[in-house]
Amino acid sequence: MTGCIGVVVVEDHELLADGLCHLIEQDLGWCVLARVVNGLDVYRACVVHRPALMVLDLGLPGMDGVDVIRQCAQRWPDLRIVVNSASDDSERARQSLEAGAVAFVLKSSARETLIHAACQVIRGERFVDPAVFGGAHNPAGLSYAPRPCAVEMPERLLTLRERQVLKLVAEGQRNRDIAQLLSISVKTVETHRLNMMRKLDAHNVADIVNWAHRLRMML
Repeated sequence: MTGCIGVVVVEDHELLADGLCHLIEQDLGWCVLARVVNGLDVYRACVVHRPALMVLDLGLPGMDGVDVIRQCAQRWPDLRIVVNSASDDSERARQSLEAGAVAFVLKSSARETLIHAACQVIRGERFVDPAVFGGAHNPAGLSYAPRPCAVEMPERLLTLRERQVLKLVAEGQRNRDIAQLLSISVKTVETHRLNMMRKLDAHNVADIVNWAHRLRMML
């Protein structure tokens, strides 16, 4: 790979985003093409800038980070997605890797860990922060092992759009606001919302919020 490696930084905390951009540009010598603060804007940024690498926080407003990974990995299979997460939840790491991320790094780890991960994925390798799985180094079997049954994974029963609606409802957005954010009609939002609630056996907003927490969408 020649020339400046283009990176999109997805982080909604300004100070953390500043630090990431400094690390990418000064320590790695790569180019930050865009900074994104909302999960709903990531896809558009990738369409415009076509980065080689994305550094992504999972706890985003608007759209769950795992859904962002899945959406972008399906559209751009060669895009290297590095998750930089505050959560050491191994299940969350597993979800990210299964969705298409190639590295998972904790924000609490030394900056050298993120640098090492970024360099590895650009070489076509994968990286899992040893701290995520209790010190085991790149436990591929644990990271990528399929889970037993779809019935136990209700998130897999939902379409991407239904998951987007679920998160936005849990964040307190109204149907007309969701329609505007997703560029769809209110009627379509209502349809997705009804389908989502039926699949999850959710009867009210409180149930939706509970499901969002169970699916680790609300960090």
